Amino acid sequence: MTEQQSTRFRSTRDLPSAHLLGTGTPTCAGCGGLEALHQMVDVLGNKTVFVNAAGCMTLLAVYPFTPFRGGWLYTAMASAPAGAQGVRDALDILKRKGKLPQDEDMEVVVITGDGAAYGMGLSATSGAIDRNLDFIYLCYDNEGYGNTGQQYSAATPHSALTSTSMGSHGYPGFKKDLFSIWVANNPAYVATIIGAEPLDLAKKVEKIRSIDGPRMLLSLSPCPTGWDFDPKHTVEIGRLAVSTGIWPLKEYVSGRVKHTRVPRQRKPVEEYLKLQGRYKHLFHPEPDEAAIAEIQARVDLYWSTLEKS
Repeated sequence: MTEQQSTRFRSTRDLPSAHLLGTGTPTCAGCGGLEALHQMVDVLGNKTVFVNAAGCMTLLAVYPFTPFRGGWLYTAMASAPAGAQGVRDALDILKRKGKLPQDEDMEVVVITGDGAAYGMGLSATSGAIDRNLDFIYLCYDNEGYGNTGQQYSAATPHSALTSTSMGSHGYPGFKKDLFSIWVANNPAYVATIIGAEPLDLAKKVEKIRSIDGPRMLLSLSPCPTGWDFDPKHTVEIGRLAVSTGIWPLKEYVSGRVKHTRVPRQRKPVEEYLKLQGRYKHLFHPEPDEAAIAEIQARVDLYWSTLEKS
């Protein structure tokens, strides 16, 4: 059966019209992470327990309320996978004792930012994958510690300005490849997503519902506050991340990596960079052509390597 035949999401008209996540949260206007989370919850449904690592999405729950209609648990930044293990074990015990019917079982979902996912929580995540924990791991990647002022993280891209990389050249390092790190651990499923491409996102969330084991959705999450752009540009920037090739949409399943969206004619990375204040030093007072060319070259190398394989 082909993907076109097996999915109920064949066009944007098939996407859920009712939103399950509550409104009125205190997150920043235009939050790309919340955009993706909304879409994910709409497809997953209400039979979920969210284990929320400390970060931007902690703001979703203002005691005693949360926007989630299922369960919600707050943990320290580095320990969300351990919290997910406890929840999953408790649900399995209830099922074995006959106190939780199979059709009332709940999906355990970790929500974490890139600070934990790429850095301080990576060891706990690795352990959960080794134990073959049956859980979904959603990383909203805004490429910095957004909840505390956008300090750089292991997900910060080269040349981006952050509150801790304020020099004339921006962040000197390079973004860690978390997708490949997860793949190296041979989990059940890994995929990149973005809220600006809702059909691709919905198909992937639909797919992981039928898979057991460790599953990750890695969502690039444009951040108006940390990336310094008008919130009205969130979707445009997300689409440019895909069409420039900076954010490849792909998935790993059954031991293979497949790209779910390949730009037919990639746009120059400059179109993505120039909309964000964190890259303003690359264009003002004069264009830093060498730095822009270096970013473009790395993107070109990724796609040329893919074409040769």
